[in-house]
Amino acid sequence: MGLFIGAGNDGGSEGAGEPEIEDVFAESDRIFPERRVVAFYGAPQDEALGALGDGKPGEVALRLRQQADDYDRAGRPVIPAFELIATIANADPGENGLYNTPQPDDVISEYLKLARANGGLLLLDIQPGRGDFIEEVERLEEFLVEPDVGLALDPEWNVGPEGIPGEVIGSVDADVVNEVSDYLQTLVDENDLPQKLLVVHQFTDDMIANKEDLLSRPDVAVTLNVDGFGDRPNKVAKYEDLRSPAPPEELSAGFKLFYEEDTGLMTPQQDLGLRPQPDLVIYE
Repeated sequence: MGLFIGAGNDGGSEGAGEPEIEDVFAESDRIFPERRVVAFYGAPQDEALGALGDGKPGEVALRLRQQADDYDRAGRPVIPAFELIATIANADPGENGLYNTPQPDDVISEYLKLARANGGLLLLDIQPGRGDFIEEVERLEEFLVEPDVGLALDPEWNVGPEGIPGEVIGSVDADVVNEVSDYLQTLVDENDLPQKLLVVHQFTDDMIANKEDLLSRPDVAVTLNVDGFGDRPNKVAKYEDLRSPAPPEELSAGFKLFYEEDTGLMTPQQDLGLRPQPDLVIYE
C-alpha cells in the first residue's frame, strides 16, 4: 500500500519518514473541544462501503486532507481521520456464525500507518451483526492502546441473536455504550494515553435506547453522530430532531455526509451553520 506523505515531507512515496505519533497531540492531548475531526468512512474491500475504499490508500488520503482543509479555514484546527470498518456486518453467517467478518490485523496496521503518515487518527468502526459490541472492542485492544486510535459503534448493524444485517435495523442501549466508554477510559488511565474519541452512529430516534442515560468520561470524547442521507432540509431537520431532547451536554456532536447518496452535497460552510456546530464531520 502506498502512503501519501503530507505537504512539506519530501517525496510522498512509500518508505518516506513518518511523523512521530506526538505530532497529532503536539499542542494538546485533547481532541475536543480544541480541535475538529473530519473523517472518511469505509473499508478497502469494496468502494461501496464508503469513501475510504474509493481508490488507492494514498489517493484517498490526499482527498481526505483536501476535504479537511476546507474545514480548517473555519479557525478551529482540524484532524483528519480514517474510519476503517474493523468488523464488517454480513448478510450471511460467515466463518464465525456471527454475521460479521473481522478486518485482518495487517489491514488495520496499514491504515494506522496511513493515518500517522498524514498526521491523523484511525477510528475503528464496529458493525457487530449478531456479535457483541464489547467483545469486538476487546478484540481490538492491541490497537486501542495506541494513542492515535479511536473507536466507532455502528448500532444499525447490531441486530441481536436472530437478526440479519440489511434486513433489520439494529440499535444499542446506553448501558452498552457506557460499558464501552468505561473500557476506553480504563485504557487511557492504565496506559497514560491522550483523549480517546468514541463515536456512536444514529439515524433513527430509537437507535440509541435510553440516550439520556449516556455518561461522559474525563478522557473519552463520546460523540453522537447523526447519520442518514438525503437533501439539505431533511438532513438539517434530522440533525435537529436527533439532538432534541438534547443528550447530556458533555457529549460531542457529529454529522455525516454521503458523496453519492446525498442530494446536493452540503458544503463545509453549510455544515458549520448547524447548531450545535458539529465537532466531527464524516464523509461516506
